[in-house]
Amino acid sequence: MQSDMRELLRIATPTAVVGAIATLVGGLLAGGEGAIGAAVGCAVVIVFMAFGMIALQWAAKTMPHLLQGMGLMIYSAQLVLLLVFILSIRNTSLFNLRAFALSLVISVVTWITVQTVRHARSKTLYVDPDADARNRPGGAGGDRDQ
Repeated sequence: MQSDMRELLRIATPTAVVGAIATLVGGLLAGGEGAIGAAVGCAVVIVFMAFGMIALQWAAKTMPHLLQGMGLMIYSAQLVLLLVFILSIRNTSLFNLRAFALSLVISVVTWITVQTVRHARSKTLYVDPDADARNRPGGAGGDRDQ
């Protein structure tokens, strides 16, 4: 689980940096409400994506045979929860909704890009090194055909 949290932090950190820049820009262009809106947008992305990533990692460890379905379910739940959140704040005057929306989109693109690059660069084992020993006669499970 520790390596999962490290991976989460390695993805969330660039997103938070982009969110900080968006907050600065939102503050300069729309004042305090713009800064708050941009910060909330980035925070929503980090929370939603982090919970989705944690849930997917849990599903991969506990139910690997259901991973694809769980991934689709988690993604769908994220979209529904995000829609509910956006509908609940659509009439707010606490922050600038335009800065919120732009920060949300930029943060999502950053999260997905960083996650994709990290996955592409990871050294994922795709060959089972013990498969040869299991398939040889006398190896574990070698008497299946007899």
